Amino acid sequence: MRLCTTAEELAGSDSVDAMRWQELFADLEGQARSLEQADQRSEVAERTRAEVGQISLINRLRAHVSRPVTLMVVGAGDITGQLRRVGADWLLVAAPDEVIVPLSAVSAAADLPPAAVSPEGVGVVASRLGLGSVLRAVARDRGSVALHLRDSVVVVGTPDRVGFDFLDLAVHEPGEVPRPSGVRTRLTVRFDAIAAVRRHHTGWE
Repeated sequence: MRLCTTAEELAGSDSVDAMRWQELFADLEGQARSLEQADQRSEVAERTRAEVGQISLINRLRAHVSRPVTLMVVGAGDITGQLRRVGADWLLVAAPDEVIVPLSAVSAAADLPPAAVSPEGVGVVASRLGLGSVLRAVARDRGSVALHLRDSVVVVGTPDRVGFDFLDLAVHEPGEVPRPSGVRTRLTVRFDAIAAVRRHHTGWE
């Protein structure tokens, strides 16, 4: 039985082991790089999810002003037109008649691009001008409207008074002036029952 190895045999063995180790180390390095890249991708994905989690629908819509939009509105169906304005909790859409849509009545928006306006980029007026303020302006205008409710009922009339969370509507026939003799009834409607407020022909801008 041989108990010793020649120098040539040792050299050959060292060469084979060196090659084997290089492959082993290269494989380990490759695995380490893969894990590092996976960690980086995971970190980027987590950061992206966190950033997306801070984006609100209203700011997505603010980035879409002056562009076509299709809104799925509870009680009013699909409203398609140009997005004209975005307030604190309402939208103005030219469809082609101008329609005020409370944000809370919007169940979905179709094909909305991912861009959004950052909260810091929203002006003070836009962030504070709420639905009540807009409806008070409509009431001062004394124009008749079609009021779409979230139970799909539509009533035509002239906004009379606007409170903190309600709208008084003098209900009359379309096209009529809201004289006392022509008013069929007066409805007091909660804001959260309104799906859309549509005015024909002339705008509110």
